[in-house]
Amino acid sequence: MSYHNPVLLHDSVDALVQNPSGTYVDVTFGGGGHSRAILEKLGPEGRLIAFDQDADSQANLIDDARFQFVPSNFKNLTRFLQYYNVYPVDGILADLGISSHQIDTPERGFSYSKEGALDMRMNAQSGMSARDVVNDYDEQQLSRVFYNYGELTDGRRLARAIVKAREEQPIETTTQLAEVLKPCLPKGKENKFLSKIFQALRIEVNKEMEVLESFLPQTVAALNPGGRLVIIAYHSLEDRMVKNFMRSGDLSGEVKKDFFGNPLTPFRLVSRKAIIPTDEETLTNPRARSAKLRIAEKIIVTAHEIHNP
Repeated sequence: MSYHNPVLLHDSVDALVQNPSGTYVDVTFGGGGHSRAILEKLGPEGRLIAFDQDADSQANLIDDARFQFVPSNFKNLTRFLQYYNVYPVDGILADLGISSHQIDTPERGFSYSKEGALDMRMNAQSGMSARDVVNDYDEQQLSRVFYNYGELTDGRRLARAIVKAREEQPIETTTQLAEVLKPCLPKGKENKFLSKIFQALRIEVNKEMEVLESFLPQTVAALNPGGRLVIIAYHSLEDRMVKNFMRSGDLSGEVKKDFFGNPLTPFRLVSRKAIIPTDEETLTNPRARSAKLRIAEKIIVTAHEIHNP
């Protein structure tokens, strides 16, 4: 739990595990909190596959014969489930966002309040870092990142400040970037806006929205009929995509219909509205306050199966 305090732990795991003898996937292993709770609900024949691209998470591996760890990004879901001959499965859990360990480790560069190199890579072996984005992107590219991923309407001004500052010297650290941008931020709301700026850079560095776009469609075929898709999201961009996909089976949210006008959606919503943490949970774990949990169950007949009997 010191690595990461799992959010909505019981709500998510209770919704996920419907068959103690089934096979389940935790695509965001992290500190292993959700995975351990899943294993507690599984019987001897149950199985859990866990994904994580962050090498630090391997310090938390679980010594259990029912557990299999995959050191990979969850965009590779289908490939590895087929490789381990566990395709399809009975449930898939994703706790999106970053772990407390990543935030609290200064050298990872995820926090504006801690001095560290501008990194923000969830996989330290991947190529582009936040330093590359901040120092190499032009003004238009930076503005796009802040607007699209931080939902900041003043992205152009922020980008201009960065471009001007780096003309004198490269921007190398988290606190250096924060100092460059503070004159552009509303008084009294500096922390709120810096959080959005760092979020935007993190999403760009790790291509988080592209990964989610790749992952979600894979879950339809990866789930057995009656299998559950359980996802915890932390900002409106990813939550909107998850909501659209669960409601329609399409990333845009468009519900396709058959010749008779019947909806061709692969999922049934288990909960019509997102589940949010209780006041008690947010009090003990402030990082849970923006979390939204959505749950869907694969129906027996999908659009794919209708058109490809």
